[in-house]
Amino acid sequence: MRNFVSPWWPRTLRGRLSLVALTTATLLMVILTVAFNTVVRHHLQHQADDELRTRATAVAATVDTSASRVRVLETPGEELLDTNVWIYADGRLLEKPSSATVTGPLTRAAGLLAARGGRHCVTASGHDPVRLCSQPVPGGDGTAAVVTALDLSPYRGSADTLLLASLVLDAAMLACTYGLTRLAVGRALRPVRTMTEQATQWSAITSEERFGGVDRPTELARLGGSLDALLDRIRALLRHERQLTRELSHELRNPLARIVAELDWWRARPRSAEDTLAVHAAIADAALSMRTICDTLLDEARDSASAAPGTAAVAPVLGRLVDRLGSARERVEVVVTAPDAGLSAGVPDALLERIVSPLLDNALRHARTRVAILAHGEPGGVRVEITDDGPGVPPSFVAQLFQPGRRADPGDGHGGAGLGLPLARRLARSAGGEVDHDPRYTAGAAFVVSLPAG
Repeated sequence: MRNFVSPWWPRTLRGRLSLVALTTATLLMVILTVAFNTVVRHHLQHQADDELRTRATAVAATVDTSASRVRVLETPGEELLDTNVWIYADGRLLEKPSSATVTGPLTRAAGLLAARGGRHCVTASGHDPVRLCSQPVPGGDGTAAVVTALDLSPYRGSADTLLLASLVLDAAMLACTYGLTRLAVGRALRPVRTMTEQATQWSAITSEERFGGVDRPTELARLGGSLDALLDRIRALLRHERQLTRELSHELRNPLARIVAELDWWRARPRSAEDTLAVHAAIADAALSMRTICDTLLDEARDSASAAPGTAAVAPVLGRLVDRLGSARERVEVVVTAPDAGLSAGVPDALLERIVSPLLDNALRHARTRVAILAHGEPGGVRVEITDDGPGVPPSFVAQLFQPGRRADPGDGHGGAGLGLPLARRLARSAGGEVDHDPRYTAGAAFVVSLPAG
């Protein structure tokens, strides 16, 4: 099931990070703008209330409550003080602004505010908002009050102007935030783009370059190290796969050659029923050997050869290997010596065959007249020695003897690929053993297989 991706959601990491940064900045700007304008409007209203109370205090000073009847004293500049001022005494309206009517909404609001007593402020809604504040007249019995009014339009206009300015500033800030975020993220991701291009180029030319050789930020350095480890593992797996392929082809060559030789011999002239049955048996044995080879090498490739249970009777295994040599025994004498008939190695039969078989093939390839196989026990293990009377291993080549693909003399006319000896050593080590060359044997070449006892 495919995950749904919104069409407006960016596909690039740069776009997604920029969008996240823009969304976060927008939320922060909205919160700050609302808080700022709320504080500004509250401050402007507080200023209006202070102005109204100041005017109410000044007007209250002109009200005389010492007599039995409250009266308003005449003072210079009283026309300024009387602007938007209502004076009440015992619930009666003594004075009002000339522009207000007795039944007008502002007068009714002022009367209600004066009737509450004490100091209070309210906002009267209308065509233009008006702020009203009441102030008791000092020195009286609390029945006289002054109510002043102030048009809030200038204050609201200032608040609206500040709101518009803050919105414009927010928009500019968000645009700058988005642009700078895209620029910063683009610069930060530039090394990633470079690493991607390098990986593409290296995969095309199978380069041995690595990411860890360049100075990068800590996060990218860790990523480069992880990618290098992954590349090393992939290359190791590829090398192991190629080695397994070469070893399979190397080990399957002899059984295939035996099958071809048996078929050629059978087709050379008419054969009896017994000959045909013998050929069939030889082909079946070679096919079984091929299957055993494949199973053994594949098990070893899966790191299971060392854990494979079982023991092998050494003498019968060596006997079967010699019996399969076929026509090679006509040219070279092969002698197997196993004084202890009950000698056993702590590896499966198939694995023992695969360890000894390349050494035996190598000895047959270089021997002049004789190959000897000696198997005997040693403390805690089994020792199998394969010797031949050939030219031996050149001293200059001993160090390269077990390196895959190396041959002492590639032009010696033999069809070897230089894989048998490395394969024998690797299989022996996977079972806890070893394969070594014995330089003390000077009459030819000698190889020693050491395996745990069964």
